[in-house]
Amino acid sequence: MRSEAAPQPGGLERFASPGKGRGLRALRRYAVGELLFSCPAYTAVLTVSERGGHCDGCFARKEGLSKCGRCKQAFYCNVECQKEDWPMHKLECSAMCAFGQNWNPSETVRLTARILAKQKIHPERTQSEKLLAVKEFESHLDKLDNEKRELIQNDIAALHHFYSKHMEYPDNAALVVLFAQVNCNGFTIEDEELSHLGSAIFPDVALMNHSCCPNVIVTYKGTLAEVRAVKEIEPGEEVFTSYIDLLYPTEDRNDRLRDSYFFTCDCRECTMKEKDKEKLKIRKLNDPPSAEAVRDMIKYARNVIEEFRRAKHYKSPSELLEICELSLDKMGAVFEDSNVYMLHMMYQAMGVCLYVQDWEGALRYGQKIIRPYSKHYPSYSLNVASMWLKLGRLYMALENRPAGDKALKKWTSTVTHLH
Repeated sequence: MRSEAAPQPGGLERFASPGKGRGLRALRRYAVGELLFSCPAYTAVLTVSERGGHCDGCFARKEGLSKCGRCKQAFYCNVECQKEDWPMHKLECSAMCAFGQNWNPSETVRLTARILAKQKIHPERTQSEKLLAVKEFESHLDKLDNEKRELIQNDIAALHHFYSKHMEYPDNAALVVLFAQVNCNGFTIEDEELSHLGSAIFPDVALMNHSCCPNVIVTYKGTLAEVRAVKEIEPGEEVFTSYIDLLYPTEDRNDRLRDSYFFTCDCRECTMKEKDKEKLKIRKLNDPPSAEAVRDMIKYARNVIEEFRRAKHYKSPSELLEICELSLDKMGAVFEDSNVYMLHMMYQAMGVCLYVQDWEGALRYGQKIIRPYSKHYPSYSLNVASMWLKLGRLYMALENRPAGDKALKKWTSTVTHLH
C-alpha cells in the first residue's frame, strides 16, 4: 500500500450542477488512483451483529477487544477509542442494559439518534462538513409516497421508544425531514470483502452526484472515507461517484435510483445501454426462447431476488440455499451463466455456503462468478477485487496454495491501484 501526502486544498469546489442541484468539480487535473479528498465520518454506527469482532470506536477488526463496563455490548480496542466514542455510545448504553435482548432499533434509527446528539454537542461545522453541511442535505420530502412516510413514522416511534430518556427531540415534522435526509445521504461502510460493517454520514462525500460511468470510487479505512480517481479528471470536470451496484442492466439501475434517490440517470451508459445485451445474455438454443419468454424470465428473476432478500430474515441456511438452487435451475433454461440475474443468485448461494463453512460449495460458486464479474464491472471495481480475495482465502483454506496465491495477487493489484 503506497503512502502519499494528503490532497492539497483548493483542488475541488462545490458548484451549482445543472439539473442536479449541487455538485463537486475539479479545479486541477487528477490522475488515475490519485486521492481527491478524505472525509471523516460525521457520525457512524457499527452493525450490531458485528459487535465483538470490530471496535465500535474505529471499526477496525481486532482480537481481544474490551467490553463496555456497563452494557457489555460495545467493544473497544483501546481506552482512547472508548473515550472518543462515549458521547455517542452513552445514548445507547443504558438502553442496552434496560432492554437487553429486546434492544433492537434499526441502523437508521441509531444513526439518526447520533446525528441529533452530534448536532447538540457540535452545533458548528465539523471537519467532515468542509463543503456541505448535514443541515443542507436534500430530503426529497415532496417525493415521498405514503409507504415511505409510514416507514419514517415507524422509525420515529422507535427513536422515542429506545432513546426517550437520553434525547432532546425536535418536533415530528423536523424528525421526518431528518430521517428522509439520512435515507438519501447515508453511506454503508464495508470491509475489504464488501461485507456490511455499519452505516455513516459523510457530508462532503454526499455532495458528489451519481453516474453509472463514475470517475471516482469511495473506499473506507474504518470510519474514514477516501475518494480516488478511477479515470483521469481534467480541470472543470464534475466529479461523479456511483450510488448503486453497477452490475445490473439499465432498467434495474434506474428503478433503484428512482426508488431510493428520486431521479433517473442520464449518463452515457444509461443513454446508450451498450452493456445491457451482454448482462442479459440468453442461452444459444436450437429453438431460441421467444421475446415474451425472456421478458417473463426477467420478471421471475426480479421477483426471486426480492423473495430471497425477505427470506434472509426468517429462513434457515438450507432453505435459502434451496431457493438459490431452484431459481438457478429455472433461469438456466433461458439465461447464460454470465447473465447478471444468474450471477446474483450464485453470489447469494456463495454467501450461504460461506456462512455454514461449506468452503467447497462456496468455491464452486465463486469460480463461476469471477470471470463474468470481470467482464461486467469496470476494471477498477472493488466487487471484482473482493471476489478475488474471497477466492484466494477459499483456495488457501482448501490447501490449494498455487491457486490461492494467484487469486490474492489479482486482489492485491486492484487494491494497490486504489490505495
